[in-house]
Amino acid sequence: MKIILLKDDKNLGKKGDVIEASDGYARNYILPKKIGVEATPKNINDLKLQKANEAKVAQEQLEAAQKMAKKLGELSVVTHIKAGNGGKTFGSVSSKEIVTACKEQHGIEIDKKKVVLPEPLKNLGSYEIGVKLHPEVTAKLTVRVEEE
Repeated sequence: MKIILLKDDKNLGKKGDVIEASDGYARNYILPKKIGVEATPKNINDLKLQKANEAKVAQEQLEAAQKMAKKLGELSVVTHIKAGNGGKTFGSVSSKEIVTACKEQHGIEIDKKKVVLPEPLKNLGSYEIGVKLHPEVTAKLTVRVEEE
């Protein structure tokens, strides 16, 4: 019996896969536990439509991320940090502070988990940091750290 999987299963396959299972296994395990449905022509057509819709949504998300990356590449965010004599700073600038400054200065909200900082910014100056907007898109944002 052909089955379309509705959930990922480590023994059977991934969601959306069409598998061949014995009649008894399908009737007694897969169908009652709602792991899959029988692969009727209607269900196969529904699966194709669902995959096409998912592909369209993924493409729209990619395009939106690319547009945002271009916009972020043109921006510069200024953050302030306390500094003593000789430019020695007290503390550092974290991704949370960068996200807050970006929202205040440009009105753009970024998730702080998407900001890629190799280490906190502890010195005054200008830095180019990465912002991972999408698995395929990483934007470059210029951050200037100035004395308070």
